[in-house]
Amino acid sequence: MGTSYAYFKKQIIPLEDAKIGVMTHALHYGTGVFEGIRGNWNNEKKQMYIFRLKEHYTRLLTGAKVLKMNLPYTVDELCKITIDLIKKCGFKEDIYIRPLAYKSSETFGVRLHNLDCDLLIVAIPWGRYIDKDTCHCCVSTWHRPDDNVMPPQLKSTGIYLNNAFTKTEAVENGFDEGIMLTPDGHVSEGSGENLFIVRKGKLITPPICDSILDGITRNSVMELAEKELGLEVLERSIDRVELYIAEECFLTGTAAHLTPVSEVDHRKVGNGEIGPVTAKLKDLYFEAIKGNIAKYSSWCTPVYNL
Repeated sequence: MGTSYAYFKKQIIPLEDAKIGVMTHALHYGTGVFEGIRGNWNNEKKQMYIFRLKEHYTRLLTGAKVLKMNLPYTVDELCKITIDLIKKCGFKEDIYIRPLAYKSSETFGVRLHNLDCDLLIVAIPWGRYIDKDTCHCCVSTWHRPDDNVMPPQLKSTGIYLNNAFTKTEAVENGFDEGIMLTPDGHVSEGSGENLFIVRKGKLITPPICDSILDGITRNSVMELAEKELGLEVLERSIDRVELYIAEECFLTGTAAHLTPVSEVDHRKVGNGEIGPVTAKLKDLYFEAIKGNIAKYSSWCTPVYNL
C-alpha cells in the first residue's frame, strides 16, 4: 500500500536513490536537526492526516537557525513539499515522516560555520514505536545534559547518542524504555518521549528547564487535559520517588503517541493497569490525530483530495 519516496536535492525521488557522500559533515559530527512527524490514516474517511505539520516545521527551522543553517524554505513551503511527497507515496496506513536539515559539505573539521546545508524528507510506513499496551520503564544511569552542554530543546542528531545509550541500557536490562534524570536528579524524559504523572487529581509534567524537549505531542495532550477533562496541569520538577508513588504515568511523543507506563524500576504504577485519566486522554488523543474531533481539526492536515 504505497511506495516510499524521499525529497532529496530539491526533488522527489525513490527512497533507494537518496544517497549522501561518506564525507558529509553531519555524518561525522552530528551537525543536523530533524523532526518526527506522524501521518495517521483514517480508514473510515479514507484520508491521511498529518499531525501538527506547521508546528513541526516551525521547530525544525528554529533548530536549524541555532545550528547556523540558512535554509531557503518557509514553513508553508515545507508543508507543501511534504504533502506532495506523501501524495506521491500513496500510503493508506499510518506513516512516519522524517525531515532532516544537515550540514551537507563534504569536509572534515569540527565547526558550524562556513558549511553548506541541505534538507531531505523521508516517509515510511510505521506502526507503534513501543509495541506494548503498557510499558515497563527504568530510571536510566544516563542523565540528560544541561542546556549549556547540548541544548535538549533541539532535536539535533548529535544529542541523540544520549538517548541511544538510555534506550539500549533499558532494553538490555529487560525494560521497554528508560527515564533520564536531570543533572541535579529530577525527572526529565524518556529516550524519545516526554513524561507525565498523575497525583492527587493533577496532571504533572517536567518543565522545559528540566532538560526536556518542548514536545508537540506533550503540548497537545496538555491542551486536551485542560479543555476536555478539566484537569489542572502543572509544569514542575518531579522527584524520582514520585515515579514510584504516582497514581498514573504515561509517555508522549510523535513516535510513541501516548503510551501508558505500568511499572517503573519493578514497582507498579498505581495498580499496574492503565489509569482512568490516562485512558481518557489516550482515547481523546487518538480521535484528535485521526481528524475525528472537529474542534481540533486545525491539528490535522489532510493529504488526499477526496
